[in-house]
Amino acid sequence: MSRLLQRANTVSRESNSHAQRTRRGTVDSIQVQQDGHIGIITLDNPKKLNALSHALVTSLIQALHDFAERDVRVVILRAQPGVKVWSAGHDVGELPEGRRDPLGWDDPLRNLVRSIESHPTPVIAMIEGTVWGGAVELVLACDIIIAVPESTFAVTPARLGVPYNVSGMMTFMSASSLRIVKELAFTAAPVDAVRAERVGMINHVVALDELEPFTLAMATTIADNAPLSIRVMKEQLRVLAGAKPVSPRGFEKVQGLRRVVYDSHDYAEGIRAFKEKRRPAFLGR
Repeated sequence: MSRLLQRANTVSRESNSHAQRTRRGTVDSIQVQQDGHIGIITLDNPKKLNALSHALVTSLIQALHDFAERDVRVVILRAQPGVKVWSAGHDVGELPEGRRDPLGWDDPLRNLVRSIESHPTPVIAMIEGTVWGGAVELVLACDIIIAVPESTFAVTPARLGVPYNVSGMMTFMSASSLRIVKELAFTAAPVDAVRAERVGMINHVVALDELEPFTLAMATTIADNAPLSIRVMKEQLRVLAGAKPVSPRGFEKVQGLRRVVYDSHDYAEGIRAFKEKRRPAFLGR
């Protein structure tokens, strides 16, 4: 048994003894808990498949901000146990039906991704269930990703005719090779957790009954280390990961290509088809 799994068993046995140190709260579509130096955010809107609505994303950003103000040294982002869908991604009902960029700089998900990337402590994504669309970007923005074998990850804008934003593409490219990103984007097909671990998209695949204790053990290990050192190293890695800027000309080109898509028939058709629960009829224009 690995040292981390040994520690996972210890954490599981000791969890009840920490009850007096636990702070809990519920806000829009999420639950927030602090256990010692560990902050836990739980997506809690299963009726809407934990879709990343403006309200849910705003609550996540606020929870991260609140943890940054407390003595929290690591954050776990998870869904409720037993869910089939960890998150369905963007709330498509909130996307405009056409003639306007749906995923600009102030898109709530982009703000959330930046909040995770700039958060002073590591954020661990604990994944049970399937992850779709923009939720894949959310997960890949986290510092460490732990999933069960049955979890899958699907990047789905091509199914909707949605042009993905440049920053989101950069998040994908930071998490995996260009060829894997192309496959995810072009096929919109789910990638299972075992393959995602093999190609370096995620860190660990563990059995369902080990998921929570394993994740808590890793969080405890991180929380026991020097928080200032970890904070500085996270920021160093964030800056270095973005050290290859896109040229102004290149940025203008990709933005122009996005405008072509969200001004198109196919974009409007994809959104309408999703809302009407039917297969879209894309025309390539």
